[in-house]
Order: sequence, then structure tokens, then C-alpha cells
Amino acid sequence: MTPEHASELNARVCALAPVIPVLVIDDAALAADLARALVAGGLPALEVTLRTPAALEAIREMSQVEGGVVGAGTLLTDKDVEAAKEAGATFGVSPGATRRLLDACEANDLPLLPGAATPSEAMYLLERGYSVQKFFPAESNGGVPTLKAWGAPIPQVRFCPTGGVSLQNAATYLALPNVLCVGGSWVAPAAMVRAGDWAGITRLAAEAAALPR
Repeated sequence: MTPEHASELNARVCALAPVIPVLVIDDAALAADLARALVAGGLPALEVTLRTPAALEAIREMSQVEGGVVGAGTLLTDKDVEAAKEAGATFGVSPGATRRLLDACEANDLPLLPGAATPSEAMYLLERGYSVQKFFPAESNGGVPTLKAWGAPIPQVRFCPTGGVSLQNAATYLALPNVLCVGGSWVAPAAMVRAGDWAGITRLAAEAAALPR
């Protein structure tokens, strides 16, 4: 897979809804119900971070949910890429980017949303062919003013800001012309997931899905 094709596919994923839920799942037995609740609320693109032992099994469970588009986040190594693809992930997300990680995603046909935190990183990824990128950690790196400033000299790149994004500031990010969507964890609070409050999570998802962009 070429970086250009990866960016095209990820632009489609980002277009599905204003928010991609960023999910840290401790119990894979809850994964399918969580996916169904989020999809029912209008958030079909789901990022399961590889931060827990249950993550890969959660991806397997979620990939069976009708209407869901499941990706793997926190990809750090080529082995992460291979494991995520085998589990059923259809896209990948990384906090940054290395040549080895990019090579692995391209070799395994896993569209990657690579992370950038500086103009030099964004330019390097653009030079390689990645025109859709993750801006991370968004709030710590200046948030909306930074992305707005980047828009003039690097208009070719569009972003999914993640890290510190919430319902309170998401609309401000989404109003920027170089932002396709945002990533956030607020739509699936851990306490609600543990309690199996699927109706509550669907309500939060619907609120996020209604954000203007």
C-alpha cells in the first residue's frame, strides 16, 4: 500500500463522523457491546489502543459488529502492525512515526494515520506521501492556534487532533479547514463501560456525532 492510498482511505474513515472514539479496553468481553453502543450513536470509526492485554481480542470482537470500522491505535513497532492486521484492524494510528513503522504499515497494507507534533514531522510525512495525519498530543502542543498557524504554510495536510480534545473544545478544532475529525476518549468513560451503561454511551456518541464541521 502506498502512503497516498493510505491517506485516501483514512480520509474516508475520518469523514464517517466528527469524532473517532479512542478506546482503552481492559475486558474484551465488553468490546462488542461497546462497539454496538457507539455505532448506534453515530460513531462508526473506532480506535482501540494497544495499551492493554485485551486490546487485540477487543479488536477481533469489534470487527464483527455490523457498521463498525475498527482500527488499532498506539502502533509503535512492526510487530504491533502485524498483530493488529491479524486481529482485524482496518486502519492504524500511531502517536508518532518512524521509518520502520511506516515501512511495516505499507508492507502489511494497513492504512496508517501517523502522528505529528511539529511542522518538521508533518513535512517529513507529507514528503513520504502522508497527507492525512494525527496531531498529537493536540492540547499540549498548542491546540487550535497551532493547527491554525500550520494551515497557511502546510495546507496540503489535514489532521485528526487527539489528546486533550473534549466535547467542550471539539467544535473549535472541527471548524478549522485543515481538520477532518477529532479523536477523543470522552464518549466511552471507563466507569460507564465497566457498568455496561450502553444506553448512556450511545447518548454521548450521539452528542459527539452531532458536532458541526
